[in-house]
Amino acid sequence: MIKYIAYCRKSTDEPDRQILSIEAQVAELEEFAAKENLKIVLFITESKTAKEPGREKFAQVLEMIEKGEASGIISWHPDRLARNSVDGGKIIYLLDTGKLLDLKFPSFWFENTPQGKFMLSIAFGQSKYYVDNLSENVKRGNRQKLRRGEWPNQAPFGYLNINKKIEVDKKRARFVKKAFQLYSTGAYGYADIRKFFTQNKIFNKSGHKLHLDKIKKILTDPFYYGLMKFCGELYEGSHLPLISKKLFDKCQEIVKLKSRKVKNNKHLFNFLGMIKCGECGSMITAEKHTKIYKRTNRRVEYVYYRCSKKKGKCLQRYISKEEIEEQIRNILLQASLTQFAAKKFLEWAEKDIAKEKQQSSSVTLDYKDQIKDTDEKLERLLDGYLDKVISPEDYQKKKNELVDTKSVINSKIKDISTNGVEWLEPFQEFVNNALQCGKIARAKNTNEELAFFAKTVGSNFSLLNRRLSADFKKAGFAVLSESFPAEGLGPRRFNYSSLLSDLDSNQDYQIQSLDAYH
Repeated sequence: MIKYIAYCRKSTDEPDRQILSIEAQVAELEEFAAKENLKIVLFITESKTAKEPGREKFAQVLEMIEKGEASGIISWHPDRLARNSVDGGKIIYLLDTGKLLDLKFPSFWFENTPQGKFMLSIAFGQSKYYVDNLSENVKRGNRQKLRRGEWPNQAPFGYLNINKKIEVDKKRARFVKKAFQLYSTGAYGYADIRKFFTQNKIFNKSGHKLHLDKIKKILTDPFYYGLMKFCGELYEGSHLPLISKKLFDKCQEIVKLKSRKVKNNKHLFNFLGMIKCGECGSMITAEKHTKIYKRTNRRVEYVYYRCSKKKGKCLQRYISKEEIEEQIRNILLQASLTQFAAKKFLEWAEKDIAKEKQQSSSVTLDYKDQIKDTDEKLERLLDGYLDKVISPEDYQKKKNELVDTKSVINSKIKDISTNGVEWLEPFQEFVNNALQCGKIARAKNTNEELAFFAKTVGSNFSLLNRRLSADFKKAGFAVLSESFPAEGLGPRRFNYSSLLSDLDSNQDYQIQSLDAYH
């Protein structure tokens, strides 16, 4: 009596979605074996695609047939055994050599005759054709989706898949946008951006911190400014962009500069990597000392910052963590605005926007003409590619350039239609940062938060004779600091009326003089 091995398989890929579950296949085969009086010596089940060779359980079945432990196989259908030419060929070869005597299927007729093996090979070929054809259909469908501006895969971080559309994730989107803004300053690395997400309780779907590779993928994905990159080719997306092309390009420059990996120990000392010695120009390093008080058996740790002296002899002395923290708070206070002042500035900006929008119509028409010209170039490029005048490589390269150019123009049109002027977004960012400066400096923040925000508004931090100084990244912060009283004593004066009348919307915004109390 022939001994049979029952093989049941189901994968999660597209072709098998309508196939019976493994449990259902087992039940069907048991019933079929009882009806046909077949002896099953072993049930082997597997959850893996058969599109490619390499299934461990299927290899086990063939090995048992080779060893003579069984001489027949029972399965639901031939496509459960093979969907590729290699595995199908192995089955037929075992039949030819006589090691495999019989195959039984509840849904397919087979006899171990030349005609039976011919029909079996046709069934295997049909299974392979179905998979190959399905793959081509999926690729064709993806290309059509991309041409319509639809992303065919899982939505990137900051977006959601809702009703087969890509929608903005309201919880994460604003933090993704802020991550791009922070990274574009050059003062933050991937670890800093991950720390920013973690501080704001933004995690991946599993609830864990974002991996550094994920941070890099986010910061280098053109999807966030409106384009989709699929198999090396750019397509225009219909989704809502989170950032501008200008901000994205600025981040890519920083990515290139920071491509060299360095050891990150900033989690130990929060102010490392941001301050230089004012005497010799070496970077400021830090060290931790532990002191044990014998009378109380108390163990206390102290952190000190000092010049690393890597450039030679230096006479600068150490400074405690508490001293440097207090001076950073003072720098943030110098660059701060009150809630009242920030509200006044933003109200004025909104009024000026309406006037600017009326003057922007001619600029918008010019941009639309440029888009029309770009579309015509894309059509001519496609005609050349279809006529085989242009190679696939040259077509893809030139197409990416034209799509990128069109994206830049569309971004400018959007800025004009929503903001009216290019200065609004950076001006709002300046006001909000100045407002945050005061809040962070006065709150009981950790050193980590102080350092993080200090790098947002300042640069070129220098320590000389235990005094910390810095340059402000925007002229507005520098002007704000000029009104800050010596040693932080006395009132701070601001001239709002002079500020609002002197500011020209077509020039850089600088705070000049203030006569109202801040």
